[in-house]
Formats: sequence, structure tokens, C-alpha cells
Amino acid sequence: MYTVIETGGKQYRVEKGTLFEHERIDGVGVGEEVEFERVLLLVDETGVRVGAPYLDDVKVKGEVREEGSGDKIIVYKYKSKKGYRRKQGHRQPYMTTLITKIES
Repeated sequence: MYTVIETGGKQYRVEKGTLFEHERIDGVGVGEEVEFERVLLLVDETGVRVGAPYLDDVKVKGEVREEGSGDKIIVYKYKSKKGYRRKQGHRQPYMTTLITKIES
């Protein structure tokens, strides 16, 4: 059994025991339980169920294992012959979550 969930504007294919990285969720810390209610697709032994856009009676629960920041990327803007230069760095925050239960 697996599901496709949406969090942070991205879609992830998860099943029980999956460890995946996603956008940081405000108000949730390491060791706490998180519930994903935006389930787009559920595949189990009875068949395939597709939401329009979400399945209302399906919830995915997980436990936050880690919180951190991704690799640093450099954003550099430059216009030739004008003296315009801007350099900025960015590190995207993320969470690592272990899926513990799929409730349908």
C-alpha cells in the first residue's frame, strides 16, 4: 500500500516506513508526530483511489526525525558595463519524516 501526498507545494510517493525530506512545517519539532491530510492517491489491495483533488477519508501520519538546512546556493545578479552586482546566498530549511501509519 502506498499513497501520494502533497506538502510544501510538492508531491511525494510514500508508504509505511518511508523516510523522506520535505519543506519545514511551522510549529512541529523533532520527535513530534505530524499528520498529512492532503492525500492525492491511495493504492492498496482493494484497488486505486484518486482524489478530486484530495481524498477526504485518508490520512498519513509520520514522526519528524530530523530538521536542518540544505546546501547553500549562491544567487548572483550582474549587468555588464553598468556596475550592478548583487550576491546573495540561500539555504532552504527541510525536515526528514518517517511515515508510521496510513489510515484509510
